[in-house]
Amino acid sequence: MLQAAGITDVANLRELGAVAAYLQVKRSGQHASLNLLWALEGALSGRSWQAVAREDRLALLLALEDLEKTHD
Repeated sequence: MLQAAGITDVANLRELGAVAAYLQVKRSGQHASLNLLWALEGALSGRSWQAVAREDRLALLLALEDLEKTHD
């Protein structure tokens, strides 16, 4: 999914951050659930996606909403 969206390596993922990378995947036509967002943030922060979903869900969703508004 990441490669199809043009995210080809970890450095690129780190540069984008989880929210922007998730949005790029979605906008590339991939059918990604929010679990991908949790997993990306978990990979970047060294935590499980379940912990991210439990602890950071609201902050990530708000960041996603803000980013979507700026890229419309």
